[in-house]
Amino acid sequence: MKFDLKDYQAEAVADVLDRLAKAKGMLGLGMTSSVALTAPTGAGKTVMAAAVIESLFFGNADLDIEPDPTAVVLWFTSDPSLNEQTRHRIVQASDRVGSGRLRVVESTFSDEQLRPGNVYFLNSQKLGKNSLLVRGAGAGDESEMLAAPDMRARTFWEVLRNTIEDEQATLYVFLDEAHVGMNTSKRDLGEKSTIVRQLVNGEAGSPPVPIVLGISATVERFKTAMESASGRTSLPDVNVDVTRVQESGLLKDNILLSFPAETGTFDTVLLRHAVKRTRDASELWAAYHAAQGGSGDLVQPLLVVQVPNTPSEEMLLDAVQTVLAEWPEIGAGNIAHVFGERTDLSVGGSEIAYVAPEDVSERQHVRVLLAKDAISTGWDCPRAEVLVSFRPAQDQTHITQLLGRMVRTPLARRIPGDDRLNSVECVLPFFNRAAAEQVARRIMGEGADPIGPRVAVASADFTPNHAVSDEVWVAFDRLPSQTVPRKGARPVSRFTALGAALARDGLLADGHSRALAELVAFLESQAVRHAPQLGAQVDELLEMAGETLVVGQGLGGQVITGVETLSLVADDRAVDAAFRVARRALSPQLATAYADLLEKTYQDGYFEAHLRTAALARIPEVIEALDAEAERLFKGWDTQHRVAIKGLPDDRKVVYGDLRALAGEPQEADIQRPTVRTEPIETLAGVAAPTQPKHLLADEVGQFPVASLNDWELTVLESEIERCVAWYRNPARASADAVAIAYVDGQGGWRRMCPDFVFFEDVQGRVKPSIIDPHGIHLGDAMPKLRGLAAYAERYADVLHRVEAVAATDGDLRVLDLTEPHVRNAVMKADDATALYLSDVASDY
Repeated sequence: MKFDLKDYQAEAVADVLDRLAKAKGMLGLGMTSSVALTAPTGAGKTVMAAAVIESLFFGNADLDIEPDPTAVVLWFTSDPSLNEQTRHRIVQASDRVGSGRLRVVESTFSDEQLRPGNVYFLNSQKLGKNSLLVRGAGAGDESEMLAAPDMRARTFWEVLRNTIEDEQATLYVFLDEAHVGMNTSKRDLGEKSTIVRQLVNGEAGSPPVPIVLGISATVERFKTAMESASGRTSLPDVNVDVTRVQESGLLKDNILLSFPAETGTFDTVLLRHAVKRTRDASELWAAYHAAQGGSGDLVQPLLVVQVPNTPSEEMLLDAVQTVLAEWPEIGAGNIAHVFGERTDLSVGGSEIAYVAPEDVSERQHVRVLLAKDAISTGWDCPRAEVLVSFRPAQDQTHITQLLGRMVRTPLARRIPGDDRLNSVECVLPFFNRAAAEQVARRIMGEGADPIGPRVAVASADFTPNHAVSDEVWVAFDRLPSQTVPRKGARPVSRFTALGAALARDGLLADGHSRALAELVAFLESQAVRHAPQLGAQVDELLEMAGETLVVGQGLGGQVITGVETLSLVADDRAVDAAFRVARRALSPQLATAYADLLEKTYQDGYFEAHLRTAALARIPEVIEALDAEAERLFKGWDTQHRVAIKGLPDDRKVVYGDLRALAGEPQEADIQRPTVRTEPIETLAGVAAPTQPKHLLADEVGQFPVASLNDWELTVLESEIERCVAWYRNPARASADAVAIAYVDGQGGWRRMCPDFVFFEDVQGRVKPSIIDPHGIHLGDAMPKLRGLAAYAERYADVLHRVEAVAATDGDLRVLDLTEPHVRNAVMKADDATALYLSDVASDY
């Protein structure tokens, strides 16, 4: 893959491949099956699917997966433009599944079957009752026959049947937006099946497709349909946690809503405001790009202007003229539209070009986009930074989808410390405050911990507080944060990737080659150390033992059976098969490098090199020692270059942070100072937010709003603020300017929590930080988080003054002092958080 998968993406890909392997095994028993991949908007479903397809076609050494030479993928959606966007995204994401393997099924498709090693794109319109694909060319007129002379009377249902019945082909059907066409109400089940159901269950002589992967943010309809399908087995779902998507930095942290106090006619005032905000965003991104030394892509923010389905000429003219008047640096050529008419528009003498929705993101010259419904129905453009909508949308599902399309981060990562670049603004002149409040509460997940972006109806930016001393900021810089280990981390791959990154950034010449050389030298020493075992493994690989069953007739006519042993010498193909196993054990690059070294030593170089590499990789002690050596080397190189790495641009620092996270245990991570924090200055009810002094970030008079705090968080703050010299509202998500603490959740997976507060206190003339976390014990993850916080307190006792978890029980606040060993011991043994806070190890706060 060209992209480094986020941790949740890598885990989802591994889980999907595991399910698909089980599904293929079930085919031998004549069983069809289905798998559901559920991931929220912005999670990178297409990137995950591309990684799955690449692994099916080419294998995956990190996951110990062999390629499936029979695999063929049919990608099915209801919209041809979504298929085109998916094709483009797969080419962007995968360095092995190129455009030559991505084929669109047109009405003239004439192949007898779908061929392994290819992805075929099909949309539901192509299977409509009047489609040539369904009727066959023989059913058409003479012009249709001329258009598809090789197809004759073959229909696509026959193509599917041929593919499914071919023993050398395994058909995997990927249903994108799998909830579409899967309505299973009693009324619908009594009527003719939808096209999607026909495809899945079989139609016109085509049998049911063997393996179905449903991909969607909401797959309930898909799952219900699969469960009702005759004989189809549903394998366990693969669910991507929305909180992990938010933590990954793929989604904006803040949605800023702007709207008038009352509805009214079309007014250009807010459109001018939206243009100004887009210009401001352009300047901010340009400044950030320059500060990073020109590293990475320069973001060109996009203003989206959504109009009704039948906008008047006057409305379009007002919009275009307002934009051009307020943004003199651009012209009509920088404005485009995605209207369904798909033709260029003439607006007041200005030519507004049509751009296909899937192309908007790449058309960097387009700075203003006119849209109708396209933005809320599958449209994807991460550089959309400001939206102004002149549609009187009242349906909350539509509103949520609309806002969901605007929250993707343009660089697929969070910008450290600057909330202005982690925010999107939606200007909604046709929404009143009550409607905006409903949408905001829905997005924030009212009644539970917020699971999406923070929503602010009125907000302001807060910058470093001049009243905070340098000593406090130095103490902040020393705050320990932690990474979350990723599943399936390979120490060898991790170390060689570090070498490649150091070489890429000019910190270590030939870093990748030097990393491989270090590991090859280590394998040489292991071959000497384990010479007897190596020789035994070589002999075992060379000699292939077998048995011959002998059946004969005795003198009395009885049947006599016997077994004769035989011994065969392994040939090149057998050794190559063993070497492929070694590539998975050692890593493909290391196995090849070590074999290349051995090839120079032996007369029969290629055969002996692959044989001895395969034999060495079969010794468990060698693999264990190799992993330990790769870990040791990684830590040494990382420590040696840590200061230089901290001076790199943000996009490169992210690479090293991800590599550290590939360790098998939490690693200490650097925390970065925040520069701008965007905070609501009003509650959702429109009341001015209360403020408090001493925060690290503040307004011009040293105040910071606390509208986002609940009642008992405010109680904790009011109690602590009197004795602290400064405080910090820790971001709720694991960003670069947040203290993040690793913990193991109830399913055994690693997660991160971000405690609410850091208070800085004067302890005998020295500023020391304290972690104070008002802890919700009503949530299912209360005990796992407490254990993580306790382990953190023990590990960093020398840096921190206090580490306390506060909870409300029976109306009173109780506290666990996690700097105390007996309290930590009690936390590690406890199963019930409420009982723990009511016990003697806790005290009144």
